[in-house]
Amino acid sequence: IFHHTELYISIPRTCLPIVYHPDYNITFMGLEKLHPFDSGKWGKVICYLKEEQFIHDGNIVGALEATEEDLLVVHTKHYLNRLKWSLVVATITEIPPLLFLPNFLVQRKVLKPLRTQTGGTIMAGKLAIDRGWAINVGGGFHHCSSDRGGGFCAYADITLAIKFLFERVQGISKATIIDLDAHQGNGHERDFMDDRRVFIMDMYNPYIYPRDEYAKRAIKRKVELEWGTEDFEYLQKVHLHSEGALNEVQPDIIVYNAGTDILDGDPLGGLSISPQGIVKRDEIVFRAARRRGIPILMITSGGYQKKTARIIANSILNLFHFCGLNSLSALNPQMWNFYREPNAIYCRHSCFCV
Repeated sequence: IFHHTELYISIPRTCLPIVYHPDYNITFMGLEKLHPFDSGKWGKVICYLKEEQFIHDGNIVGALEATEEDLLVVHTKHYLNRLKWSLVVATITEIPPLLFLPNFLVQRKVLKPLRTQTGGTIMAGKLAIDRGWAINVGGGFHHCSSDRGGGFCAYADITLAIKFLFERVQGISKATIIDLDAHQGNGHERDFMDDRRVFIMDMYNPYIYPRDEYAKRAIKRKVELEWGTEDFEYLQKVHLHSEGALNEVQPDIIVYNAGTDILDGDPLGGLSISPQGIVKRDEIVFRAARRRGIPILMITSGGYQKKTARIIANSILNLFHFCGLNSLSALNPQMWNFYREPNAIYCRHSCFCV
């Protein structure tokens, strides 16, 4: 018997399978500026997409905050209780001054945005199955596992999205994670260490955080990059290994962690990929999924420069217009059964005005 969750509500067909909520953005007395992460980049992505008249008020999916019951599908009670200590959250988010703040403020201003993004990833997982693709404009907390966080990642949204699908959606029994953030995705690797249902491809800079040797044992296709890797070599490897991973195991869902910290000049990533290279990378992964008819969930993960928001928006526009996301003809008709049910009830909160 599964717990009741609001995260698998029915979504109107008028909504694109793009998930976002203004609560994603972290603003709190300037403290968010003490971490190199642009904690407002998600809203900027949405603004850019609205400027291009790609989305408008009401045709994207409003993310819902993951509840404690939702989080307990993966996280231990002990871990969630530890987040009630500001010192623990300060350590995970790498914002030391948080330790001096009352935890109720830390919960409201820091953890609620992360829980809302986590809910968005879980919702986008179901949307990807129903529509063939989905993008959560946030999420991608790939350093967090069931019992520990780190690297600005407090909730294991990737693990949660996959576990929800395995438990609640009939016919979903195999998943492939393609993690192309510059950092090793040690959180989901620890969670799926002994789970043969999950194939992990991770392509990362091995010389930067987290350098988790134990977690590397879970990677089925490991691609370690040299400092300063540039477009030509990088895109060759993305194509070779994404094709190889999907040829090795045909999953029921792809979770694509599309970090933009591979961008040239990123203070933490250590790679030298151009904006055009990032757009092309995302296209390669989506084309590989679409050719095989495999649903794909994309999450945006790391990226530590102000210009990454524009790059993410450009990539989403490119995917929609040039990878067939605007066409229903490439989708398996079975994916639409959920929406053809005559008794489907559409939630009035499912579309959100930005």
